[in-house]
Amino acid sequence: MKSDVFSLLYLVSAVLFIVGLKGLTRVRTARRGNALAALAMLIAVATTLLELGSIDYRWIVAGLAVGSTIGAIAAVRVQMTAMPEMVALFNGFGGGASALVAASVLWLELIESNTTATVAATLGGSAAVTVFLSFLIGCVTFSGSVVAFLKLSGRLRGRPIMLPGRHYVNAVLVLGVAVAGWALAFFTTDSDATRLACLVVAAVSLIVGILMVIPIGGADMPVVISLLNSLSGLAASATGFVLGSNVLIISGALVGASGLILTQIMCVAMNRSLGNVLFSGFGETAAGDDSEYQNVSSYSAEEAAMVLESAESVVIVPGYGLAVAQAQHAARELADLLESHGAKVTYAIHPVAGRMPGHMNVLLADADVPYEKLIEMDAANPEMRTTDAVIVVGANDVVNPAAETDPDSPIHGMPILRVFEAQTVLMIKRSLSPGFAGIKNELFERDNTMMVFGDGKKILQAILAELKELSAAA
Repeated sequence: MKSDVFSLLYLVSAVLFIVGLKGLTRVRTARRGNALAALAMLIAVATTLLELGSIDYRWIVAGLAVGSTIGAIAAVRVQMTAMPEMVALFNGFGGGASALVAASVLWLELIESNTTATVAATLGGSAAVTVFLSFLIGCVTFSGSVVAFLKLSGRLRGRPIMLPGRHYVNAVLVLGVAVAGWALAFFTTDSDATRLACLVVAAVSLIVGILMVIPIGGADMPVVISLLNSLSGLAASATGFVLGSNVLIISGALVGASGLILTQIMCVAMNRSLGNVLFSGFGETAAGDDSEYQNVSSYSAEEAAMVLESAESVVIVPGYGLAVAQAQHAARELADLLESHGAKVTYAIHPVAGRMPGHMNVLLADADVPYEKLIEMDAANPEMRTTDAVIVVGANDVVNPAAETDPDSPIHGMPILRVFEAQTVLMIKRSLSPGFAGIKNELFERDNTMMVFGDGKKILQAILAELKELSAAA
């Protein structure tokens, strides 16, 4: 009877995970989806503890207290601009947890019992393989996520770090970890050999994770984060097989599959393959400088306000610069004022704008921008020719016409927001520095582009003040 109740609770948890994940696909339902997924996790954890029966709850309570404290502090103190690196770090924690669970199973079943049987003989052949996969994927996810965190937070340079002969080194390491994993699963016959094989698999996997992410530049971070998210799910699913936990297998598979789908969506948005993202070192080119530009016109906030005063249709294009400047609220205030003057205002969102998938959507939701005003790239581009003014705040590569005009450009073929087709483009940037691709932006020299230099938030606030003065004077 008890087993039937536990099975039913696990089924409820799995269904809630699926419904919650579905809810996360839309901004309107994301909060409810997140709450349902959290409830699913609570049911799964509580059911597991009840099923285990008599256990020492001291470590459970201690872990709950520490984890809840860290999570609460992160939720309250982490700025919206730091959300990508926090997501990367949490992905790493998920992978690390899976590797530790696999290690604990080996410790209890083989090392502590001091058995002379192999892992396969003790746990079964399939369990032996999944233990190895938990180690491999979990450690790769952990170290790769830490590198992604360091890159996103600026503690490690964002541009690709290209090590000589990296492809050969990676091939040797992957082959080595496969051999060590095979030996761990089927050939180690004493606790010392098992311990050594575990350490080798863990150490080499950690190195593979580092070498996998180091050569990837900031422009590809949305793909990296979604891929690492997928790997953390796969590690959890493999751990589910080790523990015989159906709910862990299901939830891990959901995360792994959704992460892979999202990774593919990001690659399509950049018109590149996953292999190209992982191995090409995109963004390695040297950063350009101001001397590359010959025909750039700089304008003031007052001149920008005069253009917007008569505009009947305005599109705002947010980029990472908007996130850095914390300018989302200023953008919303400017949009509200323009709408009060009769203008139609929308926000054009490029799939890979920012540092993580959906970064701009999350940022604008923080400013209570209505979801229906967020327009995806494919829907926004046909409207550009009839748009009076486009305000680009901090975006660079995703609006660079070189993607269409220059066959030799590293971003050639990447779908972009065709803002250059609008009547006027207000480009708000701190300087003429290039984006993550490290290349010149042809948009800066277009005749219909007005460069407004400065901090995104301050410029938007200055334009807002000028518009209010113009309205009062009228």
